[in-house]
Amino acid sequence: MSDTDEILFRDELPEPTRSPGLRVQGNGDPWKILIVDDEADVHSVTTYMIKNMEYQGRGFTFFHAYSGEEARRILAEQQDIAVILLDVVMETEDSGLRLVHYIREELHNRTVRIVLRTGQPGKAPAARVIVEYDINDYKEKTELTLDKMLVTVISALRSYHFITTIESNRKGLKKIIDASVDIFERQSLHKLGSGVLSQLTAILQLREDSLSDQAAGLTASGIEGQSVVLAATGQFDRFIDRPIAEIDASLMRTALQLAQSQPHGFYCQGGKCAWYFKSQTGSENFLYFEIAKELDENDRDLLELFFTNVSLAYDNLFLHKGIEDTQKEIIFHIAETMECRSAETGSHVRRVAEYAYLLARKYGLGEEEAEMLKLASTPHDLGKIGIPDAILNKPGPLTPEEYLVIKTHVYRGHDLLASSSNPIIRAAANIILQHHERWDGQGYPHGLRGEEIHIHGRIIGVVDVFDALSNRRVYHEAWTWEAVFSYFREQRGLHFDPQLVDILLENREEFKAIWMRYNAAGLQFP
Repeated sequence: MSDTDEILFRDELPEPTRSPGLRVQGNGDPWKILIVDDEADVHSVTTYMIKNMEYQGRGFTFFHAYSGEEARRILAEQQDIAVILLDVVMETEDSGLRLVHYIREELHNRTVRIVLRTGQPGKAPAARVIVEYDINDYKEKTELTLDKMLVTVISALRSYHFITTIESNRKGLKKIIDASVDIFERQSLHKLGSGVLSQLTAILQLREDSLSDQAAGLTASGIEGQSVVLAATGQFDRFIDRPIAEIDASLMRTALQLAQSQPHGFYCQGGKCAWYFKSQTGSENFLYFEIAKELDENDRDLLELFFTNVSLAYDNLFLHKGIEDTQKEIIFHIAETMECRSAETGSHVRRVAEYAYLLARKYGLGEEEAEMLKLASTPHDLGKIGIPDAILNKPGPLTPEEYLVIKTHVYRGHDLLASSSNPIIRAAANIILQHHERWDGQGYPHGLRGEEIHIHGRIIGVVDVFDALSNRRVYHEAWTWEAVFSYFREQRGLHFDPQLVDILLENREEFKAIWMRYNAAGLQFP
C-alpha cells in the first residue's frame, strides 16, 4: 500500500463520547466486526474510535485480518459477523473485491454488511464497485471522521439486524409449517404431545439463548380435570403418564391458570410459559415450558401461530379418535354377536385381543402395530357365520366330513374382508386365513411352515388356542393352568412358533391376569 493509502482523519481523535442511539457498553452479546486492512494503524484507530460504544444494548467485538486470505480463515470460523470494514488494495490491487466475491458467491453470505474503505479511489471507482459488487457502503478513508465512522457502523448494524430478523422470522415460519405437518400426522395423544414439545423446542432454538440446555416442559391432556402428562422434558420427565395434579410446582400451576384466562390461551412471564386449549370434544389440553429469557414480540407471534395449528391438530385428533373408537366398538360388537352363535363362555373376542396385544409387544412389535393387531384379531372367526349350528356347537368329536366344513370358515371370513382397502381390515383378512396354520406345516388351509406364516397369524394362532384351552368349550371343560402351559411346552416348534411360546411361558402371570380381568369381573371389557 502506498503512502497515499494512509488513513487520515481530519479531526483529532477525542475520547469516545456518547452519540445518538449509543450508550456505554452493556451486557448483551457483542456485535462482531471484522476489520480487513494491511495497515496495523487502521486497525488500532478504528477500534479506538468505537470500542467503548454499543448499539441496541450490545457492544462490539473485533476480529482483525491483514490480508484477504486471513479474512477468509476468520469468516470460515465466525458465521455471524455483522459488519466487515474492508480495504480494497492489500496483497493485490483487487484483494478486497475478490474477498467480496468470495463472501457473496462462495460462502453465500448475504447478511453480513460490507463497507468498502479505500485510500486509492482510483483503483476501485465507486460507480463501478457499487454496480458490479454486492457491497453496502463505499467510503474513502480520508472522509471518515469519528462521527462519520460511527454513523457508518451503526447504519450497517441496523441493516444487519433488520435482515437477520427477517431471516429469523422466515426460518421460524418454515419451522411452523414443518411442525404443523408433523403434528398433523401424529396418530395418538402421546405422540402428538411429544411432537408439540419437540417442535416447540426447535422453534425457540432459532436464537441460541432462547432456550437453556436444561429446558423443562410438559404437555398434558384430559377431560373434566383429569389431565394426564403425555410428554415431558427436564425436571418433569418423571411425571409422564401421571396426573398433572401430582406435580407440585406452584409456578407451573399459576402459569396454567393464567393461560386459561387469556383470550388466546397463551401466557408467558419471567421465563414461565403456558398454553391452554379446550377442544370441541371437551378435552382440556395444557402445555408448559420454561425458557432462559423473556420472549420478544416476534417469538410470541410465532408461538401464537404455532399454537393455532396445534389447536387444529388436537381437534382433528379427538374427532378422529371419536370416530375410530366408535368403529372399534362396532367391530367388537359384531365379533361378539357372531360369538354368541357358539355355545361357549363369553368374551373370547375381548380376551384374544388383549392377549394378542401383550404377545405382540413382548415379541417386539411397535405400539401402533400391536394396537392394529389387537383390533384386527377380533373377527378371526368371522367365517363361522356360514357354519351350521349343528356342526359349530356339536358337543362330541367331529367327523372327517364335519371337520372339512369347519375348515372352510377361514376362506369364508377371508373372502368377506379381502376386498377392503382399510389396512386394519386387510390385516384381519390375512389373520383369518392364517391363524390355523402350524409352525411344522401341518395346519390349514395352505400348509404354510415356520416364518412363511405372517407374524400376525402366528400370534393369533397362539392366543386363540390359549384362550380355547383355558375356558370351557362345548366339547371340553376349562383346562388347569398347569395343563395349558404343559401343552404349549409340548407343542413348541410343532404347532406354535417356539419364540412365541417362550414369551408366553416367561410372562404367564401377565396372560393369566388378563384371563382374571374378564372372567372375574362379569366378563366386561374395561
